[in-house]
Amino acid sequence: MQVLILEDEELAAEHLSNLIRRYDEGIKVLGVLDSVEEAVSWFRENPPPDLAFFDIQLADNRSFQIFEQCEVGCPVVFTTAYDQYALQAFKVNSIDYLLKPVSQEDLGQAFRQYEALKSTFGTSRREMEQIRRAFQMMSRKYKSRFIIRTNHQFFSVKVEDILYFFSEHKMVWAKLRNGKRHALEYTLDQLEEMLDPGHFFRANRKFIVAFEAVEEAVVYSNSRLKLRLVGLKEGEKVLVSRDRVKDFKNWMNQ
Repeated sequence: MQVLILEDEELAAEHLSNLIRRYDEGIKVLGVLDSVEEAVSWFRENPPPDLAFFDIQLADNRSFQIFEQCEVGCPVVFTTAYDQYALQAFKVNSIDYLLKPVSQEDLGQAFRQYEALKSTFGTSRREMEQIRRAFQMMSRKYKSRFIIRTNHQFFSVKVEDILYFFSEHKMVWAKLRNGKRHALEYTLDQLEEMLDPGHFFRANRKFIVAFEAVEEAVVYSNSRLKLRLVGLKEGEKVLVSRDRVKDFKNWMNQ
């Protein structure tokens, strides 16, 4: 098996190479590239490896630019210190998304997913895409905690302690089980991509609600639903948009 590494930090590249050798000494690392420009040239001039490891943030650009400039004819495992690019990664050749520092366990899981997927390489393109998407959903990592800032202090909040997210006065807030609310530096659209869709639902333009926060859902005007949420102030309404009602019922019935 032959792999290619795209990483602009020398220590990170060496760490990843060591993990690969430790996993299987028979795996050959074809090379370590450190820029989008170098990677594009390599893929244009060489046959694709069996698997590639791409860091996302490189000195000259993000590695997603490679897919726009040349054909990357192999599955890719993304390695990065940032978790906000997971959705974008799974729109290309990704079979896994590993957060740095990469552990031996994470690397082993990525290789096992590659081996399981490899058996389908002879199938049709449509079947291959369906299988690849299934692996993406299995390997996708959702946000598990948020850093909250209050004045000059920072603290961490677990996702399971959040009842819902909402927008108000051009700010996005997280409402916690303890009744407090805290501002976040994300949009609701960004949060929707970070959160586990099995646990959170985008009710409308202003609310993302946790499953445990929904106490009641009643039929409202224009075929909408009105939700009663834990921690919601008396008189406040959270309406499920008409075009989301079916999805909401399926979500509640999982």
